[in-house]
Amino acid sequence: MRYIILLLMLTYFGMAEDIKTAYLKSYNYEKMEKYNEAIKVLAPLYNKYSKTYTLNLRLGWLFFLNHNYKNAENSYKKSLYVNSSSIEAKLGLLKVFLQTENYQKAYILSSEIIKQDYYNYYGNYYAIKILLLEQKYEIAKTNIEKMLSLYPTDILFLIELSKVYKQNKNHLLHKLYNDILILDPNNIYINRVYKK
Repeated sequence: MRYIILLLMLTYFGMAEDIKTAYLKSYNYEKMEKYNEAIKVLAPLYNKYSKTYTLNLRLGWLFFLNHNYKNAENSYKKSLYVNSSSIEAKLGLLKVFLQTENYQKAYILSSEIIKQDYYNYYGNYYAIKILLLEQKYEIAKTNIEKMLSLYPTDILFLIELSKVYKQNKNHLLHKLYNDILILDPNNIYINRVYKK
């Protein structure tokens, strides 16, 4: 019996080492922006562990970086099948929907994230981006103000607020531009749109 347990432990640790090595190679390829190679080194793991959360999440990210959005979507959905409450997998899938301009699915997913985590930073940020694309400025403004109550100096939300102000011709727009430039003097977006 002891021999069988030892054999199982050695097999497990050998597999764990293979997994660790494959992930390390994948991360190194990702840093070099060799996304195809980063995906290929994980292929043997996928043959054995195709229904695991972490592997599908990793592949979703790599497919996304490689502009293979259909595979990215499938991988993120497999992660969500394993763990349906995962916000990180939902955010990955949300980015795929945004990149492929599927704004309706993106908004539905961002709403799910916000229901699950009312103040989720990226769930709210992407929901606001979608609302602005759909010209729903008042709803976007309400969401921006909600997030600015928590992050009063957050540049991303302040920039989104400036877009609402510009659209609504709010008299506070130039003050907001100046406030953003105090916080981030080299902000490319504000420096491009703000005519002093």
